[in-house]
Amino acid sequence: MDVELARTFLEIVATRSFVRAAEHLNVSQTTVSARIRSLEERLGRPLFFRNKNGATLTPSGEQFLRYAPMFVQLWERARHQVAVPAGSRAVLAIGSEFSLWQPWLSPWLRWMRRGAPDIALRIQVGQAETLTGQVADGVLDIAVMSAPQQRPGARVELLREEKLVLVSTDPAAEPSRPPGYVHVDWGPDFALHHGLSFPDAANPGLFIGYGPLALDHILEAGGSGYFRQRAVAPHIAAGRLHPVSGAPTFFHPVYAVCSSQADATLIGLALDGLRNVAATDPAA
Repeated sequence: MDVELARTFLEIVATRSFVRAAEHLNVSQTTVSARIRSLEERLGRPLFFRNKNGATLTPSGEQFLRYAPMFVQLWERARHQVAVPAGSRAVLAIGSEFSLWQPWLSPWLRWMRRGAPDIALRIQVGQAETLTGQVADGVLDIAVMSAPQQRPGARVELLREEKLVLVSTDPAAEPSRPPGYVHVDWGPDFALHHGLSFPDAANPGLFIGYGPLALDHILEAGGSGYFRQRAVAPHIAAGRLHPVSGAPTFFHPVYAVCSSQADATLIGLALDGLRNVAATDPAA
């Protein structure tokens, strides 16, 4: 059976929608429908009830769900191991959200190259939802993100909670009206608590979805924003940034999401490196 049929089936189960599954898989809705039709024909049973509210599993679909993740994971594990480069003993596939590459995967990569040079690495960045699905499917062995989703085939470990603090280039800045405020996207949890603390700041003039880029902006052009405490500490010590007195602080958790089908030794090695990064001072 074509592994893409099983992967498409699982994406519909996760999203409860043929339309959203097509968006996540970067294919047309017609392609998704054709794949499911082909899968249903091969199995001789309907897999989904389709209605205006989305797609739900039939009893046959519930049965197939027991086996589809294992099929996809087995294929990905075989693909990884067959593709082990010469001179390497194994392949580890890891991903992270865009904003976590610099503070997490970059130092982790240096740690791995020093401590396990015989492990071939496949590294990618992406959105949390996509990364979680890839871990669950066995495409990735492990991923680093701030807002993981619970998925069959994936387990979650908290690496660290980052403290987010309001800083400004203006030493006299006030929490209620920080000059040149940049709203940084630290995820849905931050957005919720930020909205409760600053109800009048619902429509920021400048919104940046990548923390290091926002920090570079205020250092060059002036302004204020919430950033990881460890990232701004050197700039505060140098007098380039100033903590805004009286401003609330927020927390930004960072998690490792691990594939339950991945090699336990490799996962343990990857987690050792990430815990080492957690114990140091990442730069952003």
